[in-house]
Parts: sequence; C-alpha cells; structure tokens
Amino acid sequence: MKTWTLQFQQVDKDNFEEVRSGVKEVETRAATVRYEPVQEGDSIRFVCGQESFTKHVTKKHHFKSIDAMIKKIPFKRIMPDVNSIVEMKKRYASYPGYEGKIKKHGLFAFELK
Repeated sequence: MKTWTLQFQQVDKDNFEEVRSGVKEVETRAATVRYEPVQEGDSIRFVCGQESFTKHVTKKHHFKSIDAMIKKIPFKRIMPDVNSIVEMKKRYASYPGYEGKIKKHGLFAFELK
C-alpha cells in the first residue's frame, strides 16, 4: 500500500476542511494518468498550506461522466455544500480545464475513511 499526496489550493480550504471532518466522504479527480495508480487500501495525504491529514481509500470508482457518477454516489457525499446537481456541475466547470479533462478521461471517485 502506498501513500499519495493531494494538494488543495488555499482558495479550496473549505473543501479541505470538509474532507478532514468527514462531511465530504468522496474525493473526486479527473481520471488522468496521474491518479490512475491510486488503489483501494492506499492512503491519501491531503495538504493545504502548512496543514495536512491522511485518509484511507476504501473504494475507487472510475466514471465516464458526472451523470454516471451521481447515479451511483449521492452528490451530497461528493460536494456536501451544494444544493443541486446543476450547482455541482457548475462547480466542476469552474475549475480551469476540468470540463475537457472529464470529457476525455472521466472521473475517479475515492471513497474515504
């Protein structure tokens, strides 16, 4: 088993805190080759500025689209602070280059404990 590091920008500190507290149970990333090697049983060290903590990957999913993902995982487990799927999609679209990456590679969803 391996430990991976995921960096949060300071502007995304709220998301970092949601993962830390366990309110956000699922972390997603565009399914690029960078995240391909992360496996169930691995650990992820989350870092934001000088703060960090570690969670364990209990399940890893690969979805072709946001719509496919939300059929299997309730959107509130992924983005607990949004109030609708439309709002969730807007959030993904707000990350630079993310729409294209999702369209090309899909999404990885890491269930955390």
